Amino acid sequence: MKIGMVGLGIMGKPMSKNLLKAGYDLVIYDINQEAVQEVAKLGALVGANSKDVAQKSDVIITMLPNSPHVKAAVLGENGVLEGMRPDAILVDMSSIAPLASIEICKSVESKGCFMLDAPVSGGEPKAIEGTLSIMVGGRPDIFEKVKDILSVMGKSVVLCGDIGAGNTTKLANQVIVALNIAALSEALLLGKKAGVDPNVIFEAIRSGLAGSTVMEAKTPLMIDGNFKPGFRIELHIKDLANALETGHEVGAHMPLTSQVMEMMQWLKSNGKGSEDHSAVVRYYEELANETVRSDNP
Repeated sequence: MKIGMVGLGIMGKPMSKNLLKAGYDLVIYDINQEAVQEVAKLGALVGANSKDVAQKSDVIITMLPNSPHVKAAVLGENGVLEGMRPDAILVDMSSIAPLASIEICKSVESKGCFMLDAPVSGGEPKAIEGTLSIMVGGRPDIFEKVKDILSVMGKSVVLCGDIGAGNTTKLANQVIVALNIAALSEALLLGKKAGVDPNVIFEAIRSGLAGSTVMEAKTPLMIDGNFKPGFRIELHIKDLANALETGHEVGAHMPLTSQVMEMMQWLKSNGKGSEDHSAVVRYYEELANETVRSDNP
């Protein structure tokens, strides 16, 4: 089975490398030629555009920033849809609005093809490890056809429901992650202002009820002041915007999400949008005139 990959960013590039390591034939495309050449050196074929990738593939994976990018890559000129062969499967692994997934799927199915939405969680480290959590929406029979492919990239691969359910589940995930990061930031600043070392707080509570994957991944970054992006604030803003929009559409009230969104928007407006989302702690540091970093005097 030949796989196409459109999108070789922070996530798509390591995911492509894992597919190649697993022995799959891979055709790739991205506007970033440096990323294309890096993956091509490992054995991938290079497509001229998204249409060309689709023409040469049985399964086409898209991994792009947001709904407009996916629509352009799939539905636009020289897009995936123009090149899809009958019975081909599009697996959109981008994190986009659920209604956008449903809209794209209708166009794909009108051509006699199939689609799954399959956003991921875990950031760049787990993309490199091949241990992402993958949340899938779509037909069960189509899911079964690509489950082995997805399992190369993810440790957890779960069918969540019909098309759009994958992205709805991802939005729920992103809300929980954002609120966890904000709570962690608030708690560590409380401790630091009260004279307790954040390292000690982390060690004391990490094995209790407050412990979480977010705590394990983000506390060391906050304490070290290391905000090299694993998942950028500007991307989390995109996800929270989609979550709030979806909440408005279905009548789900999201006051905590709205508040964390404002924190992230403040950080973006102050030049921190490209930093890791653990940099939410900077918002609290600014308010407290203090840092959680262990090198703070």
